Amino acid sequence: MVSATEEEVIDLLQDLGLKEYEAKCFAALTRLSSGTAKEISDTAEVPRTRVYDAVRVLESSGLVEIQHGNPQYFRAIGVNEAVVILGDRYSSRIDELDQALHGLESQQQSSEQEPHEVWSLATTASITTRAQKMIRRGSEEIFLIIGSDMMLTDDLYESLQEAVAAGADVLIGALERETRNEIRDHIPEAEVFETGLEWLRSPEESPDEASIGVLVMTDRSELLVSSRTPSEGNGPSERAIYGRGFSNGLVVIARRLLSYGLQDIQDPAK
Repeated sequence: MVSATEEEVIDLLQDLGLKEYEAKCFAALTRLSSGTAKEISDTAEVPRTRVYDAVRVLESSGLVEIQHGNPQYFRAIGVNEAVVILGDRYSSRIDELDQALHGLESQQQSSEQEPHEVWSLATTASITTRAQKMIRRGSEEIFLIIGSDMMLTDDLYESLQEAVAAGADVLIGALERETRNEIRDHIPEAEVFETGLEWLRSPEESPDEASIGVLVMTDRSELLVSSRTPSEGNGPSERAIYGRGFSNGLVVIARRLLSYGLQDIQDPAK
C-alpha cells in the first residue's frame, strides 16, 4: 500500500521529468536499502517486466546503482545526491525551454506606428513578473505605487536597485509609514513619498471591495495596474491590466490621475 507521503514524492518526481514507473521505482528504492526487481515490483506496485526498463533509465540518469549477479540488485543513490541531480536536470530543462521559447518569440516590430496595447493578466506571480520586467526595461523614470506589501519581494527590490544604478529616476509611493520606511531601507536612493491617492484603499464601509495591489508606470509610456479582491481560502485573488504606448488612452488617463497626488513630488503628466 502506497502511503500519502510516497504518493506526493511520486507526483513531484513526475513534475521533475520522471515517467510514472520510473518515479514509482525510485520512490520504492528510497525506502529499500537495496532490492531485486521482484522486491521493487512488490513495493512500487509496478509490473516486474517494467521494473527493468525503469531502473535502466534511472541508472542512466545517475539515480540508481546496479549490482550485477543472479539476481541483480538495485539501490537508489542518497537523497542529497538525488536532489542535486534532479535540481541540475530541472535547471537544464528550464534553460532549454528559455532558449526554445525565445526562438519562437515573434521578432516583428513595427517602426511605423507606436503600439497601443492593453492586456489583462491574472495571478500574483504573472503580475509580479511583468512589473519586474517593466522596471528592468525602464531607462528614464520608474514610478511605483504600492497598495499591497505582498508586492515588495526581494526580486522587486533587486529590479529597483538595478534601475537606480542604471541612472533612472525611481519614485515610490505608499500609504503606510512602515511600508515607506522599509522601502527607504532597501532603496535609499529612491524618492519615497506618502501618496495622496486615498482610492488605493478599500472603502471602510465596503471592506469586501477590490483594492489596488500595485501601480507601475515606466518612462511615462508603459502602465500596469493590479487589483486585489477578497476571496475565500488562499487569500485575495489578483488581476491586472497592462497598457503600452505614450498616447495610449489608458496610459494618458493614468498620468493625469496620478498628477493630482504628486504635485509636490514630480508630475508624471508633464
